[in-house]
Amino acid sequence: MSDQLTFTLENRDRIQAVESSFGPTGKPLFQPGRVLIGEGRLLKQSRRGPQPKAFFLFNDMLVYGSIILHGRWHKNQKIISLEDIELEDMEDGLTMSNQWLIRTPKKSFYVAAASPAEKRAWMEHIEECRSQLLQSASRRRSSTFAVTWIPDSASAICMRCSGKFSFTHRRHHCRHCGFVVCNSCSKERVVLEHIDCTKPLRVCKLCYTGLMKKENRRRGGSDGKSGSDEEDADGSALCRRCLFLSVSRSKEVLHGES
Repeated sequence: MSDQLTFTLENRDRIQAVESSFGPTGKPLFQPGRVLIGEGRLLKQSRRGPQPKAFFLFNDMLVYGSIILHGRWHKNQKIISLEDIELEDMEDGLTMSNQWLIRTPKKSFYVAAASPAEKRAWMEHIEECRSQLLQSASRRRSSTFAVTWIPDSASAICMRCSGKFSFTHRRHHCRHCGFVVCNSCSKERVVLEHIDCTKPLRVCKLCYTGLMKKENRRRGGSDGKSGSDEEDADGSALCRRCLFLSVSRSKEVLHGES
């Protein structure tokens, strides 16, 4: 009984310390039954490259944020429910080793640990907490996840029109396929319910066309003909084939080739 009380008090103090580190902009984290399992620093792949972030694993959620003042304070608090998470092991990349993919309905991203052992520990603890949460609370796991954004540095050209990016010809991301595109190729806006059920989000021309075809079929506007892989509603097969060509063309631009 004494040990349990000590653990409860220590756990509450640890959670409140994490809560305080985010300052007044952070959301309250403490609630009965919530346990802080572990914490640490991981590299998170952002559109501008890998960035160190502070991660906190609880028995029901994953919290992360930017590191300021030598790690004593944090900002930009993000909270992800564990039932919304899917993990995928990844091989080492060009910019990050010991990495894996975290998929969620609203955002998917790569993270990397300092060592293979640390990576293994993070993945195992997240999976264990998620499994226990789904079993104990009879919650349903998510089945729709956001795509991962291709980093800005991966392409010097628009992955749709092949126009070269510049100070005035800016990079943007399609929220449906994750491609790096220019403004002219991503003027359309569509509500993607798994990301935001009310706010229209930027999508590229190809994804917009596919999504509109899907919506028309849903409303009974289809003529009943089946399309090829390239005509699938999400355009994913075509998008991934275009990626190789776009990246190859991007490398040519970077090296000054015609």
